[in-house]
Amino acid sequence: MQKSIFLIRAILLLTVASWGNAGDCFITTFDLDDCNVRAKEGDVSAQYNLGVMYADGQGIPQDHSKALEWYAKAAAQGYAEAQYNLGVMYAVGQGIPQDDSKALEWHSKAAAQGDAKAQYNLGGMYVVGQGVPQDDSKAFGWYAKAAAQGDAKAQYTLGVMYAGGQGIPQDDSKALEWHSKAAAQGDAEAQYNLGVMYYKGLGVPQDHSKAFEWYAKAAAQGYAKAQYNLGVMYVVGLGVLQDYVMAHMFLNLAAVQGGKKEARARDHLTKLMTPSQIEEAQRRAKEWGFGVARSGR
Repeated sequence: MQKSIFLIRAILLLTVASWGNAGDCFITTFDLDDCNVRAKEGDVSAQYNLGVMYADGQGIPQDHSKALEWYAKAAAQGYAEAQYNLGVMYAVGQGIPQDDSKALEWHSKAAAQGDAKAQYNLGGMYVVGQGVPQDDSKAFGWYAKAAAQGDAKAQYTLGVMYAGGQGIPQDDSKALEWHSKAAAQGDAEAQYNLGVMYYKGLGVPQDHSKAFEWYAKAAAQGYAKAQYNLGVMYVVGLGVLQDYVMAHMFLNLAAVQGGKKEARARDHLTKLMTPSQIEEAQRRAKEWGFGVARSGR
């Protein structure tokens, strides 16, 4: 049984924000021409949206340098989403040489205006010391700002930091609170961690049925570690009635994602099952995988 809570994800959100408010700017060639005119005249929304168009290749050839140019114009006028996008482009070197100090500068400008994505990324930069001295306390502060705005990834990260006492005194009740907020928004890692907390009784009375419930939510999103834990719980009948068919299904789903331990557990269980049970478990695994693919999870 995998029972450890994950370590913090110091991963930047390396995707640019999408369309701003520029009316029907991009429906026709005429509108695109009109948008160019307005952008050149200083319309900040048009400038930003041209940046998005060039970044994504929407209606025009993709050109990251052009995207950077238009984002920079909008960012200079204080457009927070453009400032965030510039921060991302400098962080990864997209359309411009990679530059952590510039990434920090533009993320900071957007974060100061309350952009939650930029606040989250600043937290990540402080966690790993990217373009700034490593500082868990400052990382926590930026994650907290983003989490207060409802950013699920930031809420999950606060849960992890409270669980491990990283940049803040260790507090299982706070870890539970923030994991619960992120899990309610569908964050699979937060759902998995809630399962761990209920399984071990961290910040909450131990409850294997609740652990099973949260693992199931994460597993439904294809989260392999949760699928493995469900498989183990079905094998031993912990928090759920023992069921080798369901156990095999979940262990198989986890194994096909590349887990060697998961594959060994599945293969060991197979030796205890009848051919008809194995056949049924494989059928359910195929149906489960098809359902996840159709739902886009």
